[in-house]
Amino acid sequence: MNVSWAEAAARAFEPAPPPRWATPGDLAKHFDPKTRQTAALELIDQTLVTAFHTSDARVIITMPPQEGKSQRASRRFPLWALTQNPDLRVAITSYEAGVARRWGRAIRDDITGHSHELGLRVRDDLAAQHEWELEGHDGGVYTAGVGGALTGRPVDLLIIDDPVKDREQADSPTYRERAWNWWLETASTRLAPGAPTVLILTRWHEDDLAGRLLAAEDGHLWTVISIPAQCENTETDPLGRELGEFMDSARGRTQAQWEAIKIRSTTRTWSALYQQHPAPVEGAVWKSPWIDLNRGKSGDFHPRMARVSVGVDPAVTSKATSDETGIVVAGIDVEGYAWVLDDRSGRGTPVEWATRVWSAVLDWGATEVVVEDNQGGEMVLEVMRAAWKTLRARATRLPPPVRRVHAVQSKRARAESVAAFYEIGRVRHAADGTDRLAILEDQMVTWTGDGASPDRIDALVHVLTALLLPQHSEGGIGTAPTQAARWATMRGR
Repeated sequence: MNVSWAEAAARAFEPAPPPRWATPGDLAKHFDPKTRQTAALELIDQTLVTAFHTSDARVIITMPPQEGKSQRASRRFPLWALTQNPDLRVAITSYEAGVARRWGRAIRDDITGHSHELGLRVRDDLAAQHEWELEGHDGGVYTAGVGGALTGRPVDLLIIDDPVKDREQADSPTYRERAWNWWLETASTRLAPGAPTVLILTRWHEDDLAGRLLAAEDGHLWTVISIPAQCENTETDPLGRELGEFMDSARGRTQAQWEAIKIRSTTRTWSALYQQHPAPVEGAVWKSPWIDLNRGKSGDFHPRMARVSVGVDPAVTSKATSDETGIVVAGIDVEGYAWVLDDRSGRGTPVEWATRVWSAVLDWGATEVVVEDNQGGEMVLEVMRAAWKTLRARATRLPPPVRRVHAVQSKRARAESVAAFYEIGRVRHAADGTDRLAILEDQMVTWTGDGASPDRIDALVHVLTALLLPQHSEGGIGTAPTQAARWATMRGR
């Protein structure tokens, strides 16, 4: 039976039927019954739906890693948005083009597998993983990496999912500047009038993309939903939790498992990645920018190194609860810049830590070992001699001199003397993606100088004092030698 023109006209003015799925979470549970809908994901759903219906919405959602934020924001939300408006042109970006492309492929496959239920179909002639459009509509998805091109592609909905890959990128001023320029010159310029932008990420650094956006002149336009792993304030907690309560995990983590993550994480990692507070500690002896702005790369230093030393701060005992033995490798290049190259610190018996020291010497070609002897005296040298005997068979060189030093001033005074070189850019940290300096750096930017200093910091101060302030290491404000011969008698043993 044919519909009359009058009836057709009347239908055109009827209100649109309510959406089948009220939120991206409802859609997710429909197509994947195993979806675990936590309080955090409920809050994200509400935020995303509000952003979708708000012209020019600007939203930042921060949350611990591996808790379903990307699945919800980069897969379910774009699909849900296309069921609301199939003419929507969606752009999904991430730290690498390949990561963003996987989300484009997942959404495309969701539509292909459930075309009838969704009422959507992907065009046969435009169906690539990174770029596809809907049959009979203008809408679709385009993906790119942060820093990639969006030229000629108007965007009705922009999703930036985890613009930073890891700590190395987060700590790189060059990479942070690149991400910021990409936002200013590429991403923001492609937004259509009224287009919402959603940035969802785990915080790594106070100056990451979220930090830059909030610090900008129009930072007040951004709505921030920050979900920490553990409740820190009952009055401001977005999930209404009790003080100290961990979040209900989308992965099923128990409270004990959350505690284990907290214990094995460094202070810096827990505060930034899990609690979403990457701000530096007030009053810390070292400041994050002093390290980040002078970070080098592997390959930049060793060929030009004039001298390499290993600093050691021995632990008093070797119990499981004892302090670590600080073992830090540093060098000075031909231009006079000091480089922090490696951190071999850890717990163990005296022979075990001494063996690690000699391994570092052989690996880095060190020309000197600087050992604090406030605890141990001659026993430190005997331990070093015993450890060398176990490595002598594989060594292709004689051991370098070992110099015992004795701390004569406060830990903070010695640390501040070295920190001053960081402030003026005379010390650089090597970076090669291994995070081998991460624990040391975390201690540096969180230690305020009160109480006992971490052993890694003590070892760092000893070795850099020897390299940058040799007059002090020979009896000045920092460390004083107790053996002028620098253990020359050990050679050949």
